[in-house]
Amino acid sequence: MQEDNKTDIRSLTLDELKEFFSSHGDKPFRAKQVWEWLWKKSARSFDEMTNLSYAIRQFLKEEFLFAIAQPVTVQISKDKTIKTAFRLHDNSIIEGVLIPAENRMTACVSSQVGCSFACRFCATGKLGFIRNLSFEEIFDQVSVITKQAREHYNHPITNIVFMGMGEPLLNYENLLKAIERITSPDGLGMSPSRITVSTVGIAKMIKKLGDDGVKFNLSLSLHAANDKKRSEIISANGQNSLKKLAEALTYYHSKTENRVTFEYLVFDRFNDTVADAKELAEFCKNVPCKVNIIEYNHVEGTGFKKAPETKVNAFASFLETKNIIVTVRKSRGEDVAAACGQLSYRIVKR
Repeated sequence: MQEDNKTDIRSLTLDELKEFFSSHGDKPFRAKQVWEWLWKKSARSFDEMTNLSYAIRQFLKEEFLFAIAQPVTVQISKDKTIKTAFRLHDNSIIEGVLIPAENRMTACVSSQVGCSFACRFCATGKLGFIRNLSFEEIFDQVSVITKQAREHYNHPITNIVFMGMGEPLLNYENLLKAIERITSPDGLGMSPSRITVSTVGIAKMIKKLGDDGVKFNLSLSLHAANDKKRSEIISANGQNSLKKLAEALTYYHSKTENRVTFEYLVFDRFNDTVADAKELAEFCKNVPCKVNIIEYNHVEGTGFKKAPETKVNAFASFLETKNIIVTVRKSRGEDVAAACGQLSYRIVKR
């Protein structure tokens, strides 16, 4: 990103930083100091780089931009979920969520401003697609939410899920760059096994994940296991049929040996019957997997409602009889519109 002929300092590689300092008569170790502030210490301004002299910090301010995703509102749910709205350099707004639980502390982050897939049940899709996030903007969400976890709950984040605004696999390059910085020993040092990327299902990009041998986890937002029903709620299903997805997932697993997670929102009188569960169980035969059943969270104007708990339990019980690993996820943060499918529902506008 450039503005007024200045480059964002975080877009530079370590070698480029070394070259910059060398060309201005400074030693290469200065670049390592700055690099550590940018990625390991998650500095959010040049002023935070306190082991650099005042003169050097002022010089960096003159030479570079330091554009950050700036928190503008923080809402805390009655269940202690924390939703943060971030303002970007172009005044766009995205949202990220901290989800505390008994044995984990999860950061749910966004990959795009808006989304090009207008899934019928999702608030983000109502925005349409605005732009991809840079890898720095993705990183910023994680660093801010990490700080929130320590300040509010005295605990580091244990997991990251790319289940916020946008379709991560349509921002592939920045997604992988962000994860590299999050997992690198000279970045945040998080294990890739603690990161899950959720996709609505883009077959060719799932195959690319396999070709690239990614180490993080993959989750597919399935929500229906027949094409007719899935196409009613997910526009991407038109070009990415269940058959194509099954082939892509099989290929992905052959390359990575990673088990896939199927996310399944249960809608009242739409996809909540035992017959629907049978179709899902059949689809699960394609690849080693587990299933997360998710309570639907209200989004105005969609026409969908949360399925009764008795139906959700019967759905889960049937899958378990087929030896499928099943988890029923309770809604978190719904009162501040931080739950699954709600991001941008009450988006900040200033």
